[in-house]
Amino acid sequence: MIFCRRLRNKWQELLHDEQLKRRIYVIIFESDTPMGKLFDVALIGFIVLSILVVIAESIKSWDSVIGPYLRMSEYIFTFFFTLEYVLRLYCSPKPRRYALSFFGIVDLLSTLPFYIGWIFGTARYLLVIRTFRLIRVFRVFKLFDFLNEGHLLLRSLVYSSRKIIVFFLFVLIMVISIGTLMYMIEGQCEDSAFNNIPNSIYWAIVTMTTVGYGDITPETPLGRFLSAVVMLLGYTIIAVPTGIVSASMIQEQKRRSSQKCPHCGRSEHEEGASFCKYCGGRLESGDK
Repeated sequence: MIFCRRLRNKWQELLHDEQLKRRIYVIIFESDTPMGKLFDVALIGFIVLSILVVIAESIKSWDSVIGPYLRMSEYIFTFFFTLEYVLRLYCSPKPRRYALSFFGIVDLLSTLPFYIGWIFGTARYLLVIRTFRLIRVFRVFKLFDFLNEGHLLLRSLVYSSRKIIVFFLFVLIMVISIGTLMYMIEGQCEDSAFNNIPNSIYWAIVTMTTVGYGDITPETPLGRFLSAVVMLLGYTIIAVPTGIVSASMIQEQKRRSSQKCPHCGRSEHEEGASFCKYCGGRLESGDK
């Protein structure tokens, strides 16, 4: 009874040890310190190794040779990631906020499949979700500046979304029409793979996107002529979405570079600038 009381008191002290929480927080959440950077690099190494282990476990021929070692490695990795997640909750000033954040959810999902796999065997292969945790490399090596380029691409996709949707609908109508036409041409042939319109539409999609699996091929001269036309048409169609997005990116870059400072009225600022490079005032449309 006394031992249980002492253990409970010790546990309460540990939960409220702010100095210990701060030390762990600096190591786990901050990469500016040597220990923090070392921890993050080690974490990324563990993530890469654990992904390789999951991939290797899916190769059945390797199971008899290194299967036990792979499973043991997975136990170690899962223990490490579980401990890491618990420590993040422990030292976080706002555990609930961390748990509901993007990284918090990814950290949780990277460990749950292993435990679920004890009940549902194949669920453990969902551990490849750990690949999302490699996003931490941006924080470790200070690569967040490159995310501005990703933000530019995302905004360009949003601006051109209507044009892309219209183009997609046009392509959808085209493959349905071509598939139906091919069914009319090839569908009457004996043992033809174009024995229904859905199969013909599938062929039209595969051919127009220049994938060309070759599982369905026309036999008649007219059908082959139509195939050649669809192939040539596919090369021109693929370039259209690229041109739409590229034009939107150019317009977005011009918009950013031409923004005027509300204080001095001058333009030609750097992309993603939040402050005027001439007077130092905040730009109204600058990235915050």
